[in-house]
Amino acid sequence: MEEREDVLVFTTDPLAEDVEMTGRIRAVLFAATDGPSTDWVARLCDVDEHGVSRNVTDGILRVGATPGEPAEHVVDLWSTSIVFRAGHRIRVQVTSSNFPRWDRNLNTGEPEESATTAQVAQQQIFHDPVRPSRIVLPVVPAR
Repeated sequence: MEEREDVLVFTTDPLAEDVEMTGRIRAVLFAATDGPSTDWVARLCDVDEHGVSRNVTDGILRVGATPGEPAEHVVDLWSTSIVFRAGHRIRVQVTSSNFPRWDRNLNTGEPEESATTAQVAQQQIFHDPVRPSRIVLPVVPAR
């Protein structure tokens, strides 16, 4: 999935020390779509020393949208407790589809049960001082 053109991937440098995270994870996305409806998917991954990326937790948010208008969306990735080991990297993936894990959104705004057409959506994620998309991680301070 990380190699798809429609997936944004953000990866830290190798961690200098272990990092514990315990609690609720959220992705705050400032985003726009050209459709009246879309999904936002975020995934938190642990990348080991060999580059193997493993899913820790993920979430999806289905939204109605005003085409072309940026809006703030909070994707709940649920709660977890994990220690990212020194030498590992923390990775975040952002996309607007992850079928078959999550139902498809046809991006038309039609009810899913009766939709008959699909539309390819053009998506934008913003990251600037006014629209600071980010991941919120519950880091537990080292003792």
